Formats: sequence, structure tokens, C-alpha cells
Amino acid sequence: MSTAYIGRFAPSPSGELHFGSLIAALGSYLQARAQHGVWLVRIEDIDPPREVPGAADTILRQLEHYGLHWDGEVLYQSARHDAYREALAWLREHQRSYYCACTRSRIQQIGGIYDGHCRDLQHGPENAAVRLRQTQPVMSFTDRLRGEIVADPALAREDFIIHRRDGLFAYNLAVVVDDHFQGVSEIVRGADLIEPTVRQVSLYHQFGWQPPAWFHLPLALNADGNKLSKQNHAPALPQGDPKPMLVAALQFLNQPVTEHWRDLSTEALLREAAINWSPQRIPVNPAFSNALR
Repeated sequence: MSTAYIGRFAPSPSGELHFGSLIAALGSYLQARAQHGVWLVRIEDIDPPREVPGAADTILRQLEHYGLHWDGEVLYQSARHDAYREALAWLREHQRSYYCACTRSRIQQIGGIYDGHCRDLQHGPENAAVRLRQTQPVMSFTDRLRGEIVADPALAREDFIIHRRDGLFAYNLAVVVDDHFQGVSEIVRGADLIEPTVRQVSLYHQFGWQPPAWFHLPLALNADGNKLSKQNHAPALPQGDPKPMLVAALQFLNQPVTEHWRDLSTEALLREAAINWSPQRIPVNPAFSNALR
């Protein structure tokens, strides 16, 4: 097996997988398998207040039931705190971060984008978040499906939080540290994560690491036009025959499906899907344009 390509699926255990999750999992899986690459699974369990007990095990069972078998061991972010602390210490040592005591209400009062108020105030760690000192903002990035995506300038220049006031590690820090650690060469995920990409690219630059390629899949929307999500009570993937939902996900991604798919095993269906995988056929949600604002 070639290890030149390494992809991943990284769900948070805030509930069971739904159809929108299946699209992200299947898209990343097929992108890896079509290139004879490695497909990893990581459980992003660094936000205990949002997590549902037992959801991580349920997600892994769902992936196996749907024939999406990963390579190697599952990485749990809850076991990676030392790596995140080391990354924070490195940024602190190189004057690339600072403590911020500003409240959420203050930031909302100034329009929701942080203004760098605490940059030079030399606060200590007590009751403070840690922000990245943004000196090299990333104003755009190339998406392999969507082309050049231009960021909102204010968001790109913002000193964003990398360690929360409540002591939890911020998503942007943890995801960059782990994707670099696992050698991920391309990140295939949903278009709802387009916006934070420029922040993540800027962190790669701060650490002197090579950023991966980016590929943001279209989002499945509900009848109200909102993305299917656990917060919007999207129904969990059914537990019966996985093939109808896999075919629905393939059709959503505009991939060819044989009319005889009912006669195939789940493994054979996925093997054929990988052989016929055609990323250029994937549609782009009109709701997610190449300008973030």
C-alpha cells in the first residue's frame, strides 16, 4: 500500500453519524482508496460538555457497519493533551501567543471580531484564554474542488483563540497538531469548515509545517435549507442494510452507480465506487461560494 496519500475522517462524539456525516466519511474514504492511500479515523473528543457518552464507540460501529474500514489505530484527541501543551509552550516561547482576559460580551460589543486589546498587556494565565499573535494572516487558499477561496479579511487577521479560558484546547490548534502528527496529506471534509481553514493554514505556517491540500465537500441540507447536523436533530444512520444509504450518498456526490448495486455486497459496492471515483463530478453548494463573506 502506498503511503504517499494519507486522508482522514475526524468526527466529534457529540452524537451518532447521520447522512451528512456519511457524505464526509464516504468522500474522504473514496478519495484515499482511489489513490491506494491510507484512510485514518480520529475521534475529536476535546470538548467534554458537547460530547454524548458512548457516542465514540457508536460512531466506530457505524463506520464498520457501512463498510468504511480504517487503517491503523484510532487516534483519540483526549489522549493528546501533552502534544497540545507542547505546541502551546512552543508558541509562547517564540512570542507567537499571549493571554487574553477579554470577555465574550466585550467582543460582541465591538462587532464580534477581536481587536487585539490584550496583545501588549502582559496578562498572566489566570482566568485568561490564549490567542495566537497573528503576524502572517492567510488571505486565501486553494480548494481542490472550489478553486481559490478568498477569506474575510477581518477574520483572517484576527488573533484567534488557541486555548480556551475554561482550560480546553481550541479546535483549530488540536486539529492542526494532529493532522501534522498523522502526516495527513489532504483534508476532505464538509463545506461548513471552509471558514476556519485560513486560520489553520496560518498555524501551519507559524509552526513551520507544510499544510495539507484541502477539499471541501458539498453539504446535505434539510428542508429548511440548514445543513444536516446533530444540533438540527438529523436522524441517525439506519442500522439495516447499509447499501441504500451508501448509494444515496454516492448519488449526492454525483458519482456513477451501477443499476445492479442491490446484487453487490457492501464491500463490492465500495470497491466499485473507489474504482469509478471522480472528484471532478462532485457538485458545489451554491450557498457556499468562493468568498466567505
